[in-house]
Amino acid sequence: MPRTARDVVFVDGVRTPFGKAGPKGIYAETRADDLVIKAIRELLRRNPGLDPALVDDVAIAATTQIGDQGLTLGRTAALLAGLPKSVPGYSIDRMCAGAMTAATSVAGGIAFGAYDIAIAGGVEHMGRHPMGEGVDPNPRFLSEKLVDESALFMGMTAENLHDRFPHLTKERCDAFAVGSQEKAAKAYANGHIQPDLVPVAVRRTNADAGETGWGLATVDEPMRPGTTMEMLAGLKTPFRPHGRITAGNAAGLNDGATASLLAAEDVARELGLPVKMRMLSYAFAGVEPEVMGIGPVPATEKALLKAGLSIDEIGAFEINEAFAVQVLSLLDHYGIADDDERVNPYGGAIAYGHPLASTGVRLMNQLAHRFQERTDIRYGITTMCIGMGMGGTVVWENPNFEGGK
Repeated sequence: MPRTARDVVFVDGVRTPFGKAGPKGIYAETRADDLVIKAIRELLRRNPGLDPALVDDVAIAATTQIGDQGLTLGRTAALLAGLPKSVPGYSIDRMCAGAMTAATSVAGGIAFGAYDIAIAGGVEHMGRHPMGEGVDPNPRFLSEKLVDESALFMGMTAENLHDRFPHLTKERCDAFAVGSQEKAAKAYANGHIQPDLVPVAVRRTNADAGETGWGLATVDEPMRPGTTMEMLAGLKTPFRPHGRITAGNAAGLNDGATASLLAAEDVARELGLPVKMRMLSYAFAGVEPEVMGIGPVPATEKALLKAGLSIDEIGAFEINEAFAVQVLSLLDHYGIADDDERVNPYGGAIAYGHPLASTGVRLMNQLAHRFQERTDIRYGITTMCIGMGMGGTVVWENPNFEGGK
């Protein structure tokens, strides 16, 4: 029997506030799975018209699938979040693009007709599970010179990107980072971010006093409003002497979780669920692992080709700011100004943080808000670089479009 692909829509997305990784971070005493469970519960609470039994699958990503981020997290988190036992789930790992891949994977199932409604998200507790914990890279990578040693260290790959594109200077990266902090502070002040956040109860301890009680995480911990060029100029370059990558022009080590609801458009409308974005295409691409930050360029080219669009038709960009140089390499490729108002209008990972596998849904949340705010924008993209030399891009259409670009 002939099959027809169905339109897939982004119904809703939520996230925990992002925290700083480490013993002093807000989630130091919080389990990773509890973060994503909280996000799933909030997603269901915000959409009371959805019978949880109608969720066909739950895809949850984590980069370091170990400990409280392991054990087929999509299934265990679904059970612990109170979804019916009839709802299955699975785990995904595509490093930084975990949540993005969770969303595109279930979207493929929805378009094909295997699912009507699915949950996709991600979690990363880098304080409990540093990137690379427990891994054992095959020695062939280095012995057979399949990759340079720097490919295994993301900060070094960003320094390599500076080498390849010397006109993308540290000063340009610092200026972009200052802009990210300013835009994030403004987004908070204007109430653009808070609707996505689910407060998380956190246990507080310190080395001297032990447990000091409980608190509530309600805002992103990594943000540094008031950052200036002068403040960034003197920061250490940990990946290379006299390098260009610093803690100021890169995302930090963070903890946090996200969850989103995707559905067939006809099903969403039948159930009265919101339709915030329509997925047009997506693509993943591989690049040299030593310069993984350039990955969004070929991924975006592929995704735009599949959507039948040109870069000039994109009115909103949500680009993950793993490193400022990685964002600038994409903008430079397309001749887009560093401060173009279409790019990350609410700030990005340099301000909010980047809990690896969770970030893809944060990008989607922010693009959905941009679509709601700007009904003159028809198309937007979410894109990010991915460890070991990849990039991922999703092209979205604004269902609120009323004419314009």
